[in-house]
Amino acid sequence: MPITTNAQHIIPESIKKEVDTSLSYYPLLDSTTIIFRFKKNIKKSTMQARPTFGSFFRSRKNRSYVILISEKFKISDKEFLTRHIPSDILIGWIGHELGHIMDYQDRSKTNLIWFGIKYLFSENHIVKAERAADSFAVAQGMEDYILKTKDFILNHADITSSYKDRIKKYYLSPEEIMELVKKRENNSGD
Repeated sequence: MPITTNAQHIIPESIKKEVDTSLSYYPLLDSTTIIFRFKKNIKKSTMQARPTFGSFFRSRKNRSYVILISEKFKISDKEFLTRHIPSDILIGWIGHELGHIMDYQDRSKTNLIWFGIKYLFSENHIVKAERAADSFAVAQGMEDYILKTKDFILNHADITSSYKDRIKKYYLSPEEIMELVKKRENNSGD
């Protein structure tokens, strides 16, 4: 699979347009090394962002990250290639994952370890982490993409109700997103 690289980002060619669009909302990540990589399967998820193992032991400003993207997206009994879902939906998903990276950047090594442990064992922590990633994406102006992604999942007839329930439980609702947008717009008018 062809890969495109620039100084800091390694991107599969098949999703370059979507990744570049998502990254354009995150100028603070321009100098952050991020590797976008397809993976055969990711448990309970379509994408996953995390620090690379080797960079974990470096200083915060020298950390690099990987965003793993499941090759397949399962809707009911049908499997689709993730790179074949609509462009705006993929941009929203990637934008959410970039929100996780924004969240990780200011965390110390100890805090990141603790964060990972809590994510594995605490549902309340998963809710906080996923809502924080959504909030970062909305703060960057990605609400249209995030809303389209949620709409795609929540209103797609073939997506299992268990996946929809997971989205409703862990992530911001469309109403909460619009509240964040309203607050952002009010604050920018000050």
